[in-house]
Amino acid sequence: MASTKTSSLNSPLFLVLMILFLQTMLSSGSPSFSIKEATVHDLQLAFAKGQLTSRQLVEFYLGEIRRLNPLLRGVIEVNPDALYQADKADKERKAKAPGASLGGLHGIPILLKDNIATKDKMNTTAGSLALLGSVVPRDAGVVTRLRKSGAIILGKASLSEWAHYRGNNVPSGWCAVSGRGRNPYNLSASPCGSSSGSAISVAANMAAVTLGTETDGSILCPSNNNAVVGIKPTVGLTSRAGVIPITPRQDTVGPMCRTVADAVYVLDAIAGLDYNDKATIEASKYVPRGGYKQFLKPDGLKGKRLGLLREFFDLAAYGSNVDYESIAMAAEFKLAINSYLQELVVSRVRSLKDLIAFNNKYSKSEKTKEYGQQLFLEAEATNGIGKKEKEALLNLAKMSRDGFEKLMIDNKLDALLTPFASSSYILARGGYPGIIVPAGYDAEAMPFGLCFGGLKGSEPKLIEIAYDFEQATKIRKPPSFKH
Repeated sequence: MASTKTSSLNSPLFLVLMILFLQTMLSSGSPSFSIKEATVHDLQLAFAKGQLTSRQLVEFYLGEIRRLNPLLRGVIEVNPDALYQADKADKERKAKAPGASLGGLHGIPILLKDNIATKDKMNTTAGSLALLGSVVPRDAGVVTRLRKSGAIILGKASLSEWAHYRGNNVPSGWCAVSGRGRNPYNLSASPCGSSSGSAISVAANMAAVTLGTETDGSILCPSNNNAVVGIKPTVGLTSRAGVIPITPRQDTVGPMCRTVADAVYVLDAIAGLDYNDKATIEASKYVPRGGYKQFLKPDGLKGKRLGLLREFFDLAAYGSNVDYESIAMAAEFKLAINSYLQELVVSRVRSLKDLIAFNNKYSKSEKTKEYGQQLFLEAEATNGIGKKEKEALLNLAKMSRDGFEKLMIDNKLDALLTPFASSSYILARGGYPGIIVPAGYDAEAMPFGLCFGGLKGSEPKLIEIAYDFEQATKIRKPPSFKH
């Protein structure tokens, strides 16, 4: 006679446990592999071992965005095609012939700061409602390179609106499209900007890696405040074509990641020539044959000469209290933003004048009365590069030449060492590179970093120094999400 007992394999409890197990497998990959804090190398190794698929990886990050973003507001938009791109990457990996190689970021999800254009279903807004629904003519140069490397465009990161160039009273990390981003280490503290969302998102494991932009401090400062590694490349090393501009003289695009190695993987993918950005023609000479990964050396500090900046270069040291950077930038911004807006395929605004009018018309949504738009107004009042602006540019060049460059050369320095992002304005004015690495936490759990700056094209040395420092200290820890 057959048994009348119910098999434990058919029990409701077993079925529930099995469903939960399968859900965990789908969201987190193999139970032996943890996605949180995983490096690009870890992820690629898991792909190769069959422990993880790109679909599982993207599903994990989408889940973390759904869970954490209502609190942190680090992501402005998710790419509706991210899972399609993940499936495509998984198919390519399966079809790969033995010995064949895929791109350096193949199957790796990346968030882009939302001033970096993507010709897809996503917006490119700089955080402004004025650009919602606008259509860009093409992918930004760095996005073209990322796609070629096999990266998955996961979405867009939030930012300080207009890369913090609307007005000085606009809070760091705030934009009209997504609200104010919050620091995952101390929710009451500033995330800094303008690449706030990129730093917040990668620190909180809402993406594998992220991309930011800097004109003056916008990669280095949020990296400092959110315990991530930020690389501000030499101006022109990475293309700015298709990036909503402030000034081509200082704008640069760089990685923001949890480790130096991850940042270098991204830099390798995005650095190089782009004929849509003339500055890359000159700067492409700095890109080393074989890329930047070769400089990830555990003894990279050996033989290096570092200068610790004790007294900051200030304007008075050059016999003037004039802010030449602001004078030049106002005129450059008007020219650059007008050119960008005019090239859009579809847009409700075509000039800086239009933007000012939009902010006045929709002042409640854009918080124009609270935060103002003084920098916009000052820029609109300029009329090209005139005598005053030319004088400012000459003085800025002199300050870089006779200040930072002279200090580096006279003292035979490989890098200038500064706490926090305090040297950002020195590096910004001359288009010099810098790398910031987590270095500690204060009594209120706020991270701080050390920044290594150098002369143009010195990224190889800076990577050696930063990587060795990181490996010797291993300071970074995941955020606590506390006030």
